[in-house]
Amino acid sequence: MDNNFRSGFVAIVGRPNVGKSTFMNRIIKEQVAITSPKAQTTRNKIQGIYTDDERQIIFLDTPGIHKPHNDLDQYMDKAALSALKEVDAVLFMTEAGQQAGPGDKFIIDELNNVKAPVFLILNKIDLINPDEMAPQIDEYKDLMDFAEAIPISATNGNNVEDLIDSLTKHLPLGPKYYDEDQITDHPEYFVVGELIREKILSDTRDEIPHSVAVIVESMNQRNERGKLQVEATIYVERDSQKAIVIGKGGSMLKNIGIGSRIKIEHLLGEKINLKLWVKVKKNWRDDPLFLSKAGYSLKDLK
Repeated sequence: MDNNFRSGFVAIVGRPNVGKSTFMNRIIKEQVAITSPKAQTTRNKIQGIYTDDERQIIFLDTPGIHKPHNDLDQYMDKAALSALKEVDAVLFMTEAGQQAGPGDKFIIDELNNVKAPVFLILNKIDLINPDEMAPQIDEYKDLMDFAEAIPISATNGNNVEDLIDSLTKHLPLGPKYYDEDQITDHPEYFVVGELIREKILSDTRDEIPHSVAVIVESMNQRNERGKLQVEATIYVERDSQKAIVIGKGGSMLKNIGIGSRIKIEHLLGEKINLKLWVKVKKNWRDDPLFLSKAGYSLKDLK
C-alpha cells in the first residue's frame, strides 16, 4: 500500500433536486443512484465508491432534506442527517443562481454541529451567468465557515476533477476499504429495484412518483432458456394509480419493463427475463411494517 494513499467517507447533502445523484453518477462513471427532475427521488443513503491510484472516496448520496409529511419522509430526513455522523467530509450542495432558503438554512444549522470539514458546492453553474456566483457564495459564507466553496456542473463535469483533488487533501491517510473495481456496496437487488423505480418516475404522471415503491421479490432462478429470472412488485397507494402504471392494454407496464430491463442487463452483465406486477397498498408511506419490507426502516438508522 502506498504510504501516501488517502481514503475516507464523504456525505453529499442538500435540498431535493439540487443534483446530488447526478453528481455521484458523474464521479463513479456508472449509475449507482437514480435521477429524475422530480424532487425526492433518492430515498436511501446510496453509497458510491471512487477509486484511483491516489485515493478511495466512499460517497454517501443522501435523500434531499425537506419538511416531513409522513413516515417515509421522516425516514428520508433521518437517513440524510445520520450520514453526517460517520464521514470524514461533507459536500453541501446547492443550486447556482438560487438564494439560500429556509431549507438550506435548516441544513446549515445541522452542519454547524458537524466536526468534519464542510464544502459548499454550487451546482448547475452551466445554467447561470458566472457573475451571479460570487454574491451567492458570499451569502452562504455568512451562514457558515466552509472549508472551501467550489462551483461545478455535475451534468457537464465542470470543475468536478478539481473538487476531487480539493477533497482528497482533507481525507486521512488510509487503506482501500473496497476492491478497486467495486462502485457500490448496495446489493444488486436494491439497485435493480431502483432502476425499475427510475423508469416509472420518467414515464408516469406527476401523481405517481411519491406513491410508488418497488420490491424485488427474487432474482436467483433461471428460466428454461438459461436467462436470469428477475421478479419485482410495483406498489402504489390507489387503484387509479395502478391503472396509470399498467396503462391501456398493459402498454405502460410493458414500456417500464423494456426500459428498466436494458439498464438491469447492463448492471448485471447478462440477459434477463423481467416480470413485473402492480399491487395497491393503501397508505404504505405510513405503514412501518411495509416501510421496513421496502428497505425504509427507521430502526435501521442510528
